[in-house]
Amino acid sequence: MLSYDVVEWGGSLAPREHETSVPTGTEVLLKLKYCGVCHSDVHIRDGYFEMGGGKRFHFGDCGMQLPITLGHEPYGTVIAAGPDAKDAPLGKDRLVCPWIGCGECARCAEGMDNHCMKPRWAGVQAPGGYADHLLIPHPRYLVDADGIDPAWAATLACSGLTTYSAVSALTPIPADEWVAVLGAGGLGLMAIGMLRALGHERIVSVDINPDKFPAAIEEGAAATLDPSEPDAVKKLRKIAGGLLFGAVDLMNNADTATLAMSSIRTGGRVIMVGLYGGEVPISLVMVVQRALTIRGSSVGTVDELKQVVELARNGKLKQIPIEKRPLSEVSRTLDELKAGTIVGRVVAEID
Repeated sequence: MLSYDVVEWGGSLAPREHETSVPTGTEVLLKLKYCGVCHSDVHIRDGYFEMGGGKRFHFGDCGMQLPITLGHEPYGTVIAAGPDAKDAPLGKDRLVCPWIGCGECARCAEGMDNHCMKPRWAGVQAPGGYADHLLIPHPRYLVDADGIDPAWAATLACSGLTTYSAVSALTPIPADEWVAVLGAGGLGLMAIGMLRALGHERIVSVDINPDKFPAAIEEGAAATLDPSEPDAVKKLRKIAGGLLFGAVDLMNNADTATLAMSSIRTGGRVIMVGLYGGEVPISLVMVVQRALTIRGSSVGTVDELKQVVELARNGKLKQIPIEKRPLSEVSRTLDELKAGTIVGRVVAEID
């Protein structure tokens, strides 16, 4: 099989040929057709997260060894299964939920694999979808996405699921109140689409690149704001006619987190999703007196992914702009994601 792997932290992904895995036990093997290219892979390729205060979390320090195959939005055909994979849909196309836990802990028993303390996430702790084949430990991580454009379906495994889980943490949202979505890249557009799919209309898209605003408006944002403008907080409050009900921060750096926490009303919520990193000082008295909820949201569950697929299938979730590129161009795509020049999502097409 062929994969494109990180062989040096921060370097370009390199093609590697190696033996195709043979499924055993409950495992299933897919011949991949598509894999979404997610911004998280920019950080993983670089080899660290910025933790703030000059601190970095290095993946090599937690046992990740090179080479590794990234890619956590895979879609393909099930071509083989182990003897214990009784429900494997052989010959069928399936979307993979990559957020796979240990299968033994209390969180996994609850269906919360994404909160497992010993995860086996495809494209992170386990080989991922920047390859022509992928081994998954159990058929329960396969989701039927028939009736949806397969390239778009691939992006639902991370950006769709992540934004659905984050937006759900805000609900119920009063119809007359405003929500800010910070970041207007692929994840931001998907978050706007999720809010609209769940029936909310008063959405302001916040991004430092105004070139992304037409796509945000097309997706359903009612207003836009460049936070680098003077008096950005005042302008945001003017758009909302006061303070916001909540915010979903898809960037989650010091500037965006500060803007979000400065703009929400008493009892409001900030849902932190992005991985740009950093740290901010927080007045603990202010958190109490304003009854603020500041919550992290990390991907989602298999059941939530099925709900996302159903929203897409019944037309409530609008497709964001998708560009297909050959898998061989995945490094260029990661470079452009890092530079912030991509509108919508890029999906690797795997021959």
